[in-house]
Amino acid sequence: MFFIENYLRNQKKSSTFAAAMSKTTEPIAQQKLLHQLNRRFHQICEQYQLLASGDDILIGLSGGKDSLLLTELLAAQARIFVPSIRVRALHVRVAGRNYQSDLSYLDAFCRNAEVDFMVKDTHIEGEEKKDACFLCSWYRRKVLLDTAQELGCNKIALGHHQDDVLQTLLMNLVYEGRCEGIPPILQLDKMPIQYIRPLWGIAEEQIRQYATMRGYAPQTHLCPFEKVTARQQAADLLAQLEQMNPRVRESLIHSISTR
Repeated sequence: MFFIENYLRNQKKSSTFAAAMSKTTEPIAQQKLLHQLNRRFHQICEQYQLLASGDDILIGLSGGKDSLLLTELLAAQARIFVPSIRVRALHVRVAGRNYQSDLSYLDAFCRNAEVDFMVKDTHIEGEEKKDACFLCSWYRRKVLLDTAQELGCNKIALGHHQDDVLQTLLMNLVYEGRCEGIPPILQLDKMPIQYIRPLWGIAEEQIRQYATMRGYAPQTHLCPFEKVTARQQAADLLAQLEQMNPRVRESLIHSISTR
């Protein structure tokens, strides 16, 4: 009986210790991953000169994990004096699209990050025959551009990550015969505004892991078209290529970085 009681006592101590260690190691793992993301963020910003003192940046805040991380990283950068930048965030709602975010959560998230938060609405007019994803993206982007000009912002920050870049590259190769992805920085022809993508070199899986650790709130409703697009097929193809060559991402990035 003594041995049984002693065994159970030790098991209880062991489980209590394991639970305590779990609580201790989770913040450490989160900080380690944040350090990796932050380091890659700064590498991309420096390599492609995405940020400069005096920049007034408007973030396209969809409410997904990518744009939340982008807001968090740029907000942290804005609290550093060099380079001196200003950051604001805009959430665009498209009428008739079953894609909603918790605005109170986004507002609280931005207030916590010391970032001004705005919400604007738009709607798609009489072009239903065109690709739904293209139309939704085009109308959201138009609101971002109009707002950036109204506010005097010189840059618009978008949350495209490495997977977006590589999926676009594969779609361009397969459907159009072009070796072209999404650029980390793009100067617009008709206005003094640049698109910048500070998450350009960060894999989606790392962002997903961090979002889970940080407890980012998910979207209330997801886009009804997102599972049946050519982009999803490109994502599946990328996964197959990674099985063939675990370093295929480096090869694909190299193919567009050296052009």
